[in-house]
Amino acid sequence: MPELDETIATGLDQEPADQEVLAEAAVADEVAEGSPVAEESAAAPVEEAEAPAEEAVAPAEATEAPAEEAANPEHANMNWYIIHTYSGFENKVAESLRSRADAFGFGHRLGQLLIPKEQVVEMKNGKKVTSDRMLYPGYVMVQMEMDDQLWHEVKNTPRVTGFVGGGNTPVPLTADEVNKVLFRQTKTGDVPRPKVNYEKNETVRIVDGPFNNFSGKVDEINHERNTLRVMVTIFGRSTPVELDFLQVEKV
Repeated sequence: MPELDETIATGLDQEPADQEVLAEAAVADEVAEGSPVAEESAAAPVEEAEAPAEEAVAPAEATEAPAEEAANPEHANMNWYIIHTYSGFENKVAESLRSRADAFGFGHRLGQLLIPKEQVVEMKNGKKVTSDRMLYPGYVMVQMEMDDQLWHEVKNTPRVTGFVGGGNTPVPLTADEVNKVLFRQTKTGDVPRPKVNYEKNETVRIVDGPFNNFSGKVDEINHERNTLRVMVTIFGRSTPVELDFLQVEKV
């Protein structure tokens, strides 16, 4: 095609300056006509302008991490300890300890106070009655950042006789020991334990069911099901009867 070859040759023979002028003129024509080149050229600055906006998001996300770590910073270096108290004064000791912490300025080094309890059930006047019972009467669990000063302040709280572990260096509880106490509280909250415990060969009286007012001896105890197998004498024969803990009472 002679005309095309001639056009190419003409372009190669032109001076560089002339070629740049022609190139700029061609681009101007394409922009004026709304060509794809014009659209791409216009879009490029927009993409470059968006990049800094994306980079600006990173610092905002980074500021969230310290807030999560600081959710409860005062408990980070604390361990659980057990203090011994006068029996029946566990709640009073917990209240006194909180008051002393506020008065003497060590409240920020004192965490949770836990009085381990469990729910128990018993029969009263033919009805099941549920109540709370101390798991460990005379003891209070304390979460604290231990040192000599805090040991002294806690030990001098009214009705506190000392820390479990003895001496000036009480032994903190392990995580497993704390979890066992918490698990037992949760478990008895769902299924209350019988208030009275029984032993094998102990004599009991049946207070509910078809064998009401019969007496017998405990032959087997099932703590998982809260049941007893009691040997009851019926018509001169010793007969095993399975009963709920609440169906019997100690003689």
